[in-house]
Amino acid sequence: MAPANEPLPGTSDIWEPDVREWVCLETAARDIFARYGYGEVRTPIFERTDVFVRSLGDETDVVQKEMYTFEDRGGRSLTLRPEGTAGTMRAIACRGLADGEQLRVFYMGPMFRGERPAAGRRRQFHQVGVEAVGGSDPCEDAETIAMLVHYLDAIGVQGGRVRLNTRGVPEDRAAVSAALRQHFEPQAAAMCPDCQRRLSANVWRILDCKNPACQALVDGAPKMVDLVGAESRAFFAAVCRGLDQLHVPYELAPRLVRGLDYYVHTVFEVVHSGLGAQDALAGGGRYRISLPGNKKALDGVGFAAGMERLLMARESLGLTAQARAAADVFVVALGDGAVVAALELAQQLRRSNAGLRVLAGLGARSMKAQMRAANRAGARWALIIGDNELTAGTVVCKNMAASQQESVRREAVLDWLTAASRA
Repeated sequence: MAPANEPLPGTSDIWEPDVREWVCLETAARDIFARYGYGEVRTPIFERTDVFVRSLGDETDVVQKEMYTFEDRGGRSLTLRPEGTAGTMRAIACRGLADGEQLRVFYMGPMFRGERPAAGRRRQFHQVGVEAVGGSDPCEDAETIAMLVHYLDAIGVQGGRVRLNTRGVPEDRAAVSAALRQHFEPQAAAMCPDCQRRLSANVWRILDCKNPACQALVDGAPKMVDLVGAESRAFFAAVCRGLDQLHVPYELAPRLVRGLDYYVHTVFEVVHSGLGAQDALAGGGRYRISLPGNKKALDGVGFAAGMERLLMARESLGLTAQARAAADVFVVALGDGAVVAALELAQQLRRSNAGLRVLAGLGARSMKAQMRAANRAGARWALIIGDNELTAGTVVCKNMAASQQESVRREAVLDWLTAASRA
């Protein structure tokens, strides 16, 4: 049994320097998505269970097997969010969307699924994602995919492959389902138990099964684009033309459906060899979601990327976020009388416009011990205050790398640091 102070299986504590890797992903997301007109939204980590069941589909693996669902004290069924789109769309429906209004938002944060923990798959995992709601132009789909590629470039994840397909519109579903059932029914005995059940419950789900035996059968299934109607084929062709115009390479994946039922028209994913057998890095598509209390279905297009998987891809490419020292300046206090003066100087420097990170030596520690602490913190400069400096109103300013120091009037210390940083 694991010690009681360890995080639960499928979760983890994240410390420096790993936190810098996460900040790299988050900073790039805020930068790149803002260039495309997206603003950040933050939604609750739990919602009414119906928000996810209605949006994701009650036959999906997420709803049937993976959601963390519980009752609150009032007997309401609540669920920790297993993905970001449904809650974001619920928030948009609550806020309201006027006729003709379009809204672009992005989100990032923890999600929860009761999966078996594996490389890049956690029970508490994190996603960064976007939703463009209210538009219906296929060029918006192409732009969304281009933005995803732009984001991956910004975090240094080169070598990903965009895979693209269409799911058509709801009016296509009956004909597609019939063709898929005709293909799979003669081979039902070779399928996993889940897919045998899916034959009658939701035959589309077979295309997304990860069982190797089922995947072999999927490879021979009819292509989606050959089964959908003329409207869907035209929409898909327009998305492909848009990607060509934006110089985004892609490959057709004629049996890609993604694992959630709210998708219409475009579905896509980016795969990367640095992730191993489960190589999906990010995915998304166009969707239509009906939510409780909202009469009109909301249309949109978006994607989500697993942040743990993005970090795995960066690691496979040998990328690390730039290391940053704990402090720029360490104020050394020698003697009880110098401690308050050291704290005061440290606070003045922190509140200046120079953006300095400052630590102050506290406690009755020797000069040697405090200088060791300054080195561990990676400080570029040490500022030393003792009894003599208190009396004279000066500070000894030491360049740690050059081992050079000089005495400076206390009111001139910031000027000295500013000049030293430019040298």
